[in-house]
Amino acid sequence: MVTANLEETTVESFSDQLHGDVLRPGDAGYDDARTVWNAMIDKEPALIARCTGSADVIAAANFARDLDLPLAVKGGGHNVAGDAVCDNGLVIDLSPMNAVRVDPEAQIARVQAGATMADLDHETQAFGLATTGGIVSPTGVAGLTLGGGLGRLDRKFGLAIDNLLSADVVTAEGDLVHASESENPDLFWGLRGGGGNFGVVTSFEFQLHEVGPDVLTGRVIHPVEAAPDVLRFYRDFMTDAPDAVQCYAAFTQVPPLPEFPEPLHGQTVLVLIPFYAGDIENGRAALQPLREVGDPIADTVQPQPYTVSQRSSDDIYQEGHRNYWKSHNLEGLSDEAIETMVEHATPIPSPFTTVFLEWMEGAISRIDPDATAFPHRDAALSFTVAPKWTDPERDDELIGWAQSFHEAMAPHATDSVYANYLSRDESERVRAAYGENYDRLVEVKNEWDPENVFRMNQNIEPTG
Repeated sequence: MVTANLEETTVESFSDQLHGDVLRPGDAGYDDARTVWNAMIDKEPALIARCTGSADVIAAANFARDLDLPLAVKGGGHNVAGDAVCDNGLVIDLSPMNAVRVDPEAQIARVQAGATMADLDHETQAFGLATTGGIVSPTGVAGLTLGGGLGRLDRKFGLAIDNLLSADVVTAEGDLVHASESENPDLFWGLRGGGGNFGVVTSFEFQLHEVGPDVLTGRVIHPVEAAPDVLRFYRDFMTDAPDAVQCYAAFTQVPPLPEFPEPLHGQTVLVLIPFYAGDIENGRAALQPLREVGDPIADTVQPQPYTVSQRSSDDIYQEGHRNYWKSHNLEGLSDEAIETMVEHATPIPSPFTTVFLEWMEGAISRIDPDATAFPHRDAALSFTVAPKWTDPERDDELIGWAQSFHEAMAPHATDSVYANYLSRDESERVRAAYGENYDRLVEVKNEWDPENVFRMNQNIEPTG
């Protein structure tokens, strides 16, 4: 319940400072604005400031700091931990700030912090350009980038943060500063993987690359009985694959969607999702081994617009599901790890649930681990158990399943994890998410947010 005791005149004075709306419980739009992708999150902020620009963000940050209100920042609201909203505090809602401006000659995009991947891809693809971003189109560019930014283009062009040129940031003191390699470089280092710990980023500047308009991608679906052999081939293939090749592997229960043959609905299957960032004919040759292994049930790999490929997982990661994720980084994919995955993934316990592998290496691995706050440059894969369900009575069952699966994979994992995949009950793993970069991140936190105003995140606590 909302318990903040804010005087009417105080709220009115704050509202007068903003071009955007200030929403309170009971106002039209309040419930929509406090709703995030993970349906397990049901927070009731005292106020939601729907900001239209940096001036609004400055006013909101000052207001929260001066009244010592809990402060959360919402971009796309797609984070599984639900950090975009808070109880009894102020939410800075950046979603009205969704403009994307592309300079096609310089191949640079300037992106406001409320933009989603759909917004970014739509504007950049008008010029045959793209940069690494998430694989679900409603994902917010800001949250994804600040945590590191895995995506279909990461093996060829690096993570989202590896393509970040600069950022505008509202600090805990209410100042607007610019961060880049040459200006506030310590802050820029921390933003590239350190999450929202240091301020509110209001805009990003990204390097773009020539991609599309068509790419070669799709799904190759295998019966679960074939999973051990297929995953061993996948491991051997991806170990030596060219950077232009990305391929996800996922166990899932085939959802009742029109794109899948009806006889498959409800079955547990292994899906390979190959992707080639480059010439289509070169891609056919590069991906052919992934299409020939085993005896697949279905193969939908074909040329398609990059923007379509970026929306291809939207139905699986749709809103309205309860979500709980557990994740590890892996140094490799041993036979024993494969056996463990098959054992625990069979059967998948609910529609839309996935257990997925994302291959890293490539361009990701060619950057020094201390060059950015994201430290996991030597990880070969990210492994994630991601149950989805709608009935709250299944919470204990499916959370327990994910935790058990995660624990079983621990002997095959590193001691690290991708920060964006941490769930809301994993604060003890924040240090593991930042590894050897954690102490330096504390120093950046001490400089830019010593009072921990920005703590509704995978929090790096200051020492001051």
